[in-house]
Amino acid sequence: MRLRYNFRLYPTPGQQTALARAFGCARVVFNDAIAARRDAHAEGRPAPKAGELSKRLITDAKKTAERSWLGEVSAVVLQQALRDAEKAYRNFFGSLCGKRKGRRMGPPKFKTRRDRRQSVRFTINARWSITAGGRLRLPKIGDVPVMWSRGLPSVPASVTVIKDAAGRYFASFVIDTDPDAIIDSAPEVGIDLGLKHFAVMSDGTKVTAPKFLRMAEKKLKRAQRALSGKEKGSKNREKARLRLARVHARVADARREFHHQLSTQLIRENQAIAVEDLAVNGLARTRLAKSVHDAGWSAFVAMLEYKAALYGRKVIRIGRAEPTSQVCSNCGVKDGPKPLHVRVWQCPPCGVWLDRDINAAVNVAKAAGLAVTACGAHVRPTGEGAERGEAGTH
Repeated sequence: MRLRYNFRLYPTPGQQTALARAFGCARVVFNDAIAARRDAHAEGRPAPKAGELSKRLITDAKKTAERSWLGEVSAVVLQQALRDAEKAYRNFFGSLCGKRKGRRMGPPKFKTRRDRRQSVRFTINARWSITAGGRLRLPKIGDVPVMWSRGLPSVPASVTVIKDAAGRYFASFVIDTDPDAIIDSAPEVGIDLGLKHFAVMSDGTKVTAPKFLRMAEKKLKRAQRALSGKEKGSKNREKARLRLARVHARVADARREFHHQLSTQLIRENQAIAVEDLAVNGLARTRLAKSVHDAGWSAFVAMLEYKAALYGRKVIRIGRAEPTSQVCSNCGVKDGPKPLHVRVWQCPPCGVWLDRDINAAVNVAKAAGLAVTACGAHVRPTGEGAERGEAGTH
């Protein structure tokens, strides 16, 4: 499987200028490729081939006065921009005909210099390397200092340099790794994701939701107010925008770190994990939208799934229509929906007092066919569980 390793870069002012030049050239080639495809479609001609676009938009364009500055950056960066445009159209047409899963995608759009996230990709053909001193050597940019937080398990074939909205630079490596199975007799657990408690386990463990966005709302409010008071296009407005972006970046980093720590702990301690396939897009259109986005359930479940594949664990998603909050985990009687303020209730047939979240977590595990402990008894359900390109290592 493929994993992405991200490391912080600290380019010098001269290297930042060279990277900005690379970002701009890649953006221009990408936009030229989109324009060529649109013009061909408007004139009723077939879409130009990749080789034709490469010759016209890169090789021949460098010889003109209007595009001569394309020769100041690595040719590999420009070729990868063309590949990104082709991939964007493949995804668009795949979404139209139903071959691509997920929500419907629109046609590719032009990039602008006002995009807060910029990136360029260097493949092995660009002859990039890691120096003996631990710096990232990029063609026509130089040796960029890297903050290595961990080692690379193998030699990657490509590196993507990213500049985010907060002005930070990152190097992203794609590595091919083999699954490292953990052989032990770990237990199985069901998880009920929520807002007050981020995760409630079927064994009764509750993890309080950290609510990083809510905690930073005062700082965000001040930074947003300062930004709105600055004149558009001024340097002070750009400074205020960076301050606001840094606050958002700290919130996102803290949330991501929380997701990583909790998902790693769950993968280490459990052989199989069952979660509910929540309708996040639907919940994000309600009055709870801000809290739903702050929780980041989709990113957390995605981490669980790739770490489970890496370490030989199993993650099962059950259907969102499963009535986990309406069924007693002890006797299986369904007594209907309950208001959100009802957190504890007594099951009428069996008389057992049930915690709403723990009961839902147990039902999630039972719906997935896991062996769990519910209301003091070892329960195993009899029904079946619910069913459910970038270069890597060289």
